[in-house]
Amino acid sequence: MSLKSLLPGKLGFGTAPLGNMFRDIPEVEALATVEAAWDDGIRYFDNAPFYGAGLAELRMGEALAGKPRDAYVISTKVGRLVLDEHEDPAARDQGEKGGVFLHGRRNRVVNDYSEDATLRSIEDSLKRLRTDRIEIAWVHDVAQDFYGDEWLGVFESARKGAFKALDRLRDEGVIQAWGLGVNRVEPIELLLELEGPRPDGFLLAGRYTLLDHARALQRVMPKVAERGLGIVVGGPYSSGALVGGPNFEYAPATPAILDKVARIKAIADRHGISMKAAGLQFALANPAVAAVIPGASKPSRIAEDRAALDEAVPAGFWQDLRSADLVAPDAPLPGGA
Repeated sequence: MSLKSLLPGKLGFGTAPLGNMFRDIPEVEALATVEAAWDDGIRYFDNAPFYGAGLAELRMGEALAGKPRDAYVISTKVGRLVLDEHEDPAARDQGEKGGVFLHGRRNRVVNDYSEDATLRSIEDSLKRLRTDRIEIAWVHDVAQDFYGDEWLGVFESARKGAFKALDRLRDEGVIQAWGLGVNRVEPIELLLELEGPRPDGFLLAGRYTLLDHARALQRVMPKVAERGLGIVVGGPYSSGALVGGPNFEYAPATPAILDKVARIKAIADRHGISMKAAGLQFALANPAVAAVIPGASKPSRIAEDRAALDEAVPAGFWQDLRSADLVAPDAPLPGGA
């Protein structure tokens, strides 16, 4: 089954903020945000054990308890196990994501991409999510941003373990799709070249945005589209930098990024459109993209995302971005601009 036919709509919900990403989010606020997404009609929810050491999944399970299970699609990730032991979140080695979930649970998180760990991870996620099934499983973070120079060895471990396990679970009908959930394009390139594993698509976070898309456009998007697979775009606002936040890819934005944001915003202001509309609609214009999943930690953000998706953006805005070299020359733009 293709991702586009599996996913219920172009707008989904990324749950990383529910794991207390960057701040301690009150329980009532987290649950109200999911309820706002449900009321808005969002029916695709992406999770991961990594998000707050299981906190995001626990909150999602609580928020969706009682909702008709056939009405929504869940994805979660494998590659990390959340243990009953405790540790200091500040002491975790999390590569470029260090410190992102300091306010999450204190449970120890271990990296394990073996077949046995993959099966256990799914079982644990089902308990936290209070559900009997997940539709999509992403193999999480087998990339340089987390594992540095050792990432190829980790990828090989996943090839021998998680990939084979998920291939089998999909063929047995336990899950409906699987792929990689990463912040880099190189693992996707590598998996597409392998013989054997048959992924259904990918979750690519932060690498197909207005602020950073050239490499993905050149190296993975055409191959994904040619094979009839799909990309779920995570982090369409580049950790908030695109919409005025201080962070870009989990770290303080550089002067170069801030300058690019300012240049895009000047054009958006001239055309009277929002930066969220620019970000979401740019990502969705690529034929390989099946959905976008901005994260949210406040109910009001859901309405903003929906309005951005529906906002009328004049062709002149995209043409001005192209003329200013703020988008790649071959990037698909809405309406063929």
